Amino acid sequence: MQAEDEPVIADRLLAAQRGVPFPAFPAAQLPGSGTLHVGVVDVGSNSVRFVVFDGAPRSPAYFYNEKVMCALGAGLSETGRLNPKGRRRAIDALCRFAALARGMDLPPLLAVATAAVREAEDGSEFVEEVEAKTGLRLQVIPGDEEARLSAQGVLLGWPGSFGLVCDIGGASMELADLAQGRVGRRVTSPLGGLKLREVPGGPKGLRAHIASHVARLHDEMGNETGMRLFLVGGSWRAIARIDMERRQWPLTVLHEYRMNAEAVEATRAFIGASEPGPLRARLNLSADRMELVPVAIEVLSELVRVFRPKDIAISSYGLREGLLFEQMPPSLRERDPLLEACRYQEARDARLPGFGRVLYDFVQPLFPDADWQRKRIIQAACLLHDVNWRAHPDYRAETCVDTATRANLGGIKHEERVFMGLALLYRYSSRSEGTRFDALFKLLSAEDALQAEILGRAMRLGAMLWLGAHDAPGAFRWRPDKRQLELTIEARARPLFGEVAQSRLAALAQTMNATPKVKFAE
Repeated sequence: MQAEDEPVIADRLLAAQRGVPFPAFPAAQLPGSGTLHVGVVDVGSNSVRFVVFDGAPRSPAYFYNEKVMCALGAGLSETGRLNPKGRRRAIDALCRFAALARGMDLPPLLAVATAAVREAEDGSEFVEEVEAKTGLRLQVIPGDEEARLSAQGVLLGWPGSFGLVCDIGGASMELADLAQGRVGRRVTSPLGGLKLREVPGGPKGLRAHIASHVARLHDEMGNETGMRLFLVGGSWRAIARIDMERRQWPLTVLHEYRMNAEAVEATRAFIGASEPGPLRARLNLSADRMELVPVAIEVLSELVRVFRPKDIAISSYGLREGLLFEQMPPSLRERDPLLEACRYQEARDARLPGFGRVLYDFVQPLFPDADWQRKRIIQAACLLHDVNWRAHPDYRAETCVDTATRANLGGIKHEERVFMGLALLYRYSSRSEGTRFDALFKLLSAEDALQAEILGRAMRLGAMLWLGAHDAPGAFRWRPDKRQLELTIEARARPLFGEVAQSRLAALAQTMNATPKVKFAE
């Protein structure tokens, strides 16, 4: 049910620990090669978006990302046709996007249209106009295909996920089952935000309308309950941002933000008691998006009541990312997106690409009780330990925290981001108190904070003992029962173990409440 339950990542990590080499990135895949740019156009019922992906193949970055809130589906329930003003705005936006794609010398764009275009009487006419004016060939996808692609977008960030994916748009809402990394049953409904605003009968009529459709969805999805609920779509993200404001959550990265049933109801009340204008301005939400929040929170409240999810996870990845996932071969889909992104960043930015793997092997004995989820976070931290070396020395430690907590990474929870950020801070600094990250670090338990400090101090020591990208400087032996930390230094690394390295070993041992011992290999 959870991404962290997925066995493929665990098997892959265990294989890596047994010495199976990590896949290397060909030079053509590094930035500037122009080979990784993939453009996607998504003509939705509320927004029209153009995204260009770039970066590590399994964990791409957003090279370009632009949207226009066209509201193509506004009034569709009453007129049966696309909103005239929205149609003009969409055509103008698509002309711009096509020109941008030509300027970027992109391969043919992946272009899809969803509920509003497929339901409107003039939908096919709109598609023809788009092709005539822009050259773009829109693929109008049915509801179940929209659900499948959105679920595949979730898999881009959480390979092997279990749960229920819910994608809300302007004219429809889709559900899809995920189990063992595969998309199962999928259904669609008219519970899009723009359509819901047109439901007659006031608040009581709206709630009855929502309840009726959610009950049908629950029946069509096999009456499942207790699964993780993955939320895809701009209205869900806006609600999550409001929930963060309510809770004063210190990390405002939306992807992998978690909520529960109690949080949904508390945020529903918070929205009802707040003035929309000031709240929207505070959170930098568009007026068009904010208008849909009151109806979307009613849908979410009913979904939570009926499906009773174990928890709720926000996914910034959806249909567009699902289109990208669709292009990947199976061997690429199975890779860990977090580790792929970190390897890519190491290859691009580190002084000694490849040393992150050596460093991981070096520090791993200090964490004998770490499960596979923790081990992959340790591995990711080691891969990132040197990518910020170009930053000014006074700000290098803080830059490392920003890299871990704010980077576009998949497959990592908020608390894991903070754990990695704290470890990387200790990689460059001997203290963490009094920084601008104090509120962030409070998200960690005392034990997790200690483990992050141990990792950071161990990386700080290991960075003093560089022999080469693939040469191990030595090995730790940790004896918890005797509180003894033994470090064996390879003969070639002995000249590197000077006063500073000795001081760093002492600081590490003190953090572990251990006695340090040093041996030199012959």
